[in-house]
Amino acid sequence: MAASNGNGTAKDPVLVVVQLSGGNDFMNTLVPYSEGAYYDARPLVRVNQDEVLPINDHFGFYNVAARLKSLYDAGEVAIVQGIGYENSSRSHFRGMDIWHTCEPDKISTEGWVARLIRDLDPDGENPLTGVNIGRGLPRAMAAAGVTATSVGDLDNYGLMTTMEVEAERTRNLELFKRMYTPAVGQGMVMDYLAQTGNDSLAGADILAPIPAGYTSSVEYGSNPIASALRDVARIHTAGVGTRVFYTTHAGYDTHSHQPGVHPRLLGELSGALEDFMTDLREHDAAQEVSILVFTEFGRRMKDNNSGTDHGSGGGAFIIGDNVNGGLYGAYPSVKPADWLNAEDLKHTIDYRSVYSTLLEQWMGVDPTPIVNGTYEQIRPFAQTMLS
Repeated sequence: MAASNGNGTAKDPVLVVVQLSGGNDFMNTLVPYSEGAYYDARPLVRVNQDEVLPINDHFGFYNVAARLKSLYDAGEVAIVQGIGYENSSRSHFRGMDIWHTCEPDKISTEGWVARLIRDLDPDGENPLTGVNIGRGLPRAMAAAGVTATSVGDLDNYGLMTTMEVEAERTRNLELFKRMYTPAVGQGMVMDYLAQTGNDSLAGADILAPIPAGYTSSVEYGSNPIASALRDVARIHTAGVGTRVFYTTHAGYDTHSHQPGVHPRLLGELSGALEDFMTDLREHDAAQEVSILVFTEFGRRMKDNNSGTDHGSGGGAFIIGDNVNGGLYGAYPSVKPADWLNAEDLKHTIDYRSVYSTLLEQWMGVDPTPIVNGTYEQIRPFAQTMLS
């Protein structure tokens, strides 16, 4: 049940999921700047101590993420350290599939966000209960009988001709088929598309007029994640009943050229997140929103002279006005004797613990059937919208 926002109007809690696709280097995001082992392992791909914005005597943000640190300093960011799962997969496709379906040991046909949408809207009355900003549809939002709307560009969508809209839908459906047929088979993909795939795109028609009714003093950056979060803000403030948003910030697979690529991505992300929160507050629409920022795995301890390779023991962020900011979980030991397989960080908290926390404490639903089990939760909220 939703709580009152103070002016007599009930607001339902909303979850915004931001996927950092490719495997964000958590050690170069929240830097263990007091650990000599970190600098020994990374002679090139490192964040020097004079580039760190400390949050305590041990850890600090890479200074390119200064705007994210500003949110942290305001008490609005919970940093979940060492997030992962046993026997972490280093495959992008399988690793992300595990995060999307909560099934590390077998292939699943249902995404965890799709299960949440079904819980929130069991009769499928609102095709906008779940909205993806981006091309195709993430596996997390896919399940037979569950409709989730996907729109690539809110501005351009409203300007498309009928023929252009149909072509865009066809491209998105083809993208979905290419992405998921290798994992779950042609049969499941075609069944999904036959039952809900077209509906998942039809809801975009309702969104087309929204940009015309939106005004804001916030000037977002000119990059994909800023544009996506601006679209989230526009849809959320339009009051169309969306409870779950999903979007992706790509490019984090930094095997090479990481010293140039990763700082740019972190700067884009942190700026977009701060602008998004500012925009929501300007519209009196921040109190009901929490953001989860996650990635499929961390990177290995040692650099490869140009970047870092797939690893484990990454990190996530929970962001919002109702968050009790701080550090949650334990930062994995960076000492060589504690490395997993002589090169990886050990995870210290299961990713399904974080999902369960958000599902039960923020969204007010039973997490067990959604994450396929019971997991110990953290307590990152100072208050929630639930009565």
